[in-house]
Amino acid sequence: MLTPAIYRTRITHLRRAPVHHYFEHRGYSWYVDVDNLPELPRWLRPFARFEARDHFSAADGPNDTLRQRIDAFLADRGIDLRGGRITALLQARVLGYVFNPISLYWCHDAEGALRHIIAEVHNTYGGRHAYLLPPDTEHPAIVMKQLYVSPFNAVEGHYLVTAPRPDENLDVRISLHRDNQPAFVATMRGTRRRAGVAEILWLQMAAPIAPLMGSIGIRIQGITLWLRRVPVEPRTSDRRERVNQP
Repeated sequence: MLTPAIYRTRITHLRRAPVHHYFEHRGYSWYVDVDNLPELPRWLRPFARFEARDHFSAADGPNDTLRQRIDAFLADRGIDLRGGRITALLQARVLGYVFNPISLYWCHDAEGALRHIIAEVHNTYGGRHAYLLPPDTEHPAIVMKQLYVSPFNAVEGHYLVTAPRPDENLDVRISLHRDNQPAFVATMRGTRRRAGVAEILWLQMAAPIAPLMGSIGIRIQGITLWLRRVPVEPRTSDRRERVNQP
């Protein structure tokens, strides 16, 4: 059974075109077993709640859980890993608010072998899309961009995603490529901490309402790029992935 952990993260964004723009911010993410999500003391739950509705799309049936949603996403692609462990790197709700720019899931079979990685991306418009990646954690996986994420990047090009399973350190890298050139590079790095009461309380002072602050930070950077006259790509629709779609 995986012991829940917290990674204190440093997230960087580097835009290479049409202007050079760099920013970074600090926060934290949880690393959990989706079949054994943390159960905090009642007085601490407002600072870390895990809800299935924050990920993927609704699964059929009255007992909707994050595991059921992941299993439905995999089943829709002809994959059955029931009986295997799934670990996830994600943000929890803090004071009722959550924003997961990217959540990562490492999907194992019943023998413990890593079979698939899922990278679930959310934008600030409420849209979400999950990308199914191969289990190779040493080389970048290539996936075509499917979700409108930034008003300054059209839904075109491809991502290179490197997402090894976290250990003592977290090291994730995602780059967007167009015309064989990296237009955008994001990294998420961090160190593992025990998810104890003292750490959770400390984070409320070191990174208060972290999901909300992350969302606000992204919007501020968007305004900065707009003021620099970076062309805006129109958003043609709200794209929300349904797990029962091909």
